Amino acid sequence: MLKSIVDNKDIRTTGYVLRRTSYGEADRILSLITPHGKLNVIAKGVRKSKSKLAGSIELFTLTDYNIHFGKSELGVVTGAKMINHYGGILKDFRRMELAGVVLKKISQASENLDNNEYYDITKQVLVGLDKGWPADLIEAWFWLHLIKSMGEEINLYRDVDGVKLMPEKNYYFDGMQLAFSENTQGDYGVNEIKVLRLMATSELRLVNRVKIDDDILAKVLNVSRMVAHL
Repeated sequence: MLKSIVDNKDIRTTGYVLRRTSYGEADRILSLITPHGKLNVIAKGVRKSKSKLAGSIELFTLTDYNIHFGKSELGVVTGAKMINHYGGILKDFRRMELAGVVLKKISQASENLDNNEYYDITKQVLVGLDKGWPADLIEAWFWLHLIKSMGEEINLYRDVDGVKLMPEKNYYFDGMQLAFSENTQGDYGVNEIKVLRLMATSELRLVNRVKIDDDILAKVLNVSRMVAHL
């Protein structure tokens, strides 16, 4: 959690719930990803049937929060207003499952590293899933941008030996070195590398506008999963 945020005592911020834990008889402890980083807060009485906060702290929901920080590092939610609920995610199991994985991985990544990119990554993914964009495309984009935000990145311009990638050659992907290795029997060529470059450098909404062959997308997804060590 950012110390400067806690020192402000009372803050207003938008955020997404990454994790919810029941506490006591009617409270919930929430982990939020916000433009300021990850914040841990408590929503008191939210599990009571008449709570005004309940509908605003659901998963897959963008909410405007008012939070008070006292002596504890655990902030207290004093107000919450739902901005948008991404209900389209709940209409498809694949989308719902992927959204759950994304929230879990963002929560883990933001535990010890404050990075405002995590909020933006979460937002782009949830918007895409809500709109029904291809889940494989969203997953591939997510892993590439998550590892980039953590300081790792695929070399999409030179191979493991430092030689410039050539459009007429085929390559294997080395998940340990995060680079390609030339091989005449390799599965990756100029088209896959072009798509990877597009995904690694563009917003998800722009990538979604590009027609990508299913076979190429499958190979790109495989690379992104290797990068994420899945």
